[in-house]
Amino acid sequence: MNDAVGSKNMVPEAGVGDPAQYYKRDFWSQENLKFSEPWYRLQKSAQIIRQLAGRRKCTLLDVGCGPAAMMHVLPPNIEYYGIDIAIHNPAPNLIEADLLESPIAFGDKQFDFVVAQGVFEYVGEFQSQKFAEIARLLTEDGKFITTYTNFSHRKKYVYPAFSNVQSFDSFRQDLTRFFTIDRFFPGSHNWKHSQPSRKLVKVANMHISMNIPFISPALAVEYYFICSSRKSRGPAQMQAQGAS
Repeated sequence: MNDAVGSKNMVPEAGVGDPAQYYKRDFWSQENLKFSEPWYRLQKSAQIIRQLAGRRKCTLLDVGCGPAAMMHVLPPNIEYYGIDIAIHNPAPNLIEADLLESPIAFGDKQFDFVVAQGVFEYVGEFQSQKFAEIARLLTEDGKFITTYTNFSHRKKYVYPAFSNVQSFDSFRQDLTRFFTIDRFFPGSHNWKHSQPSRKLVKVANMHISMNIPFISPALAVEYYFICSSRKSRGPAQMQAQGAS
């Protein structure tokens, strides 16, 4: 990624990038090859899922799965499925589909977990639509786990492929229209605008899942959002939120 810092890359209060920047299969078929090995964000996500799932049998849909590297770091009690615009190794549990042109779905299946890592920076004006599609895929007690770049980070950059640049608060507000946010936290605390790469820094950040006042907003590259299906809440809870 290019770290293009400058006034032209300051984060708007809300909005999206140029839809002409929606990158297609030719781009992602090459880009995905960079992520064949489990990297930090994927390892952190797998750790979170293992903690939430415990030993129970679960199904998981990985939206924007790339080379499906997460499949290799999950325990055997989690049945893995993936969707991506560029699937290099076809398999029955993987679907190749353009997530912007096609609804996010895997036949008529519903899932205990839906994961979207580093996806929503690229969906532009389709963000709300994709939230709605994912919400329909969750079981009643299902969890949606997603990440989103903290564009208020001290080093404000906009990767050329991003089409959905907005403030942290704008993203969170739209997310709450479709899900209940159980908690959110930085995926890592790193002075550089990157994910941790040194062994000790990675180990430390793997075990830190909390917001640190003043520090997290300045340093966090990405935030994790752990969300529940709104179907799992009773009418009284739904009414209370509607009144708030």
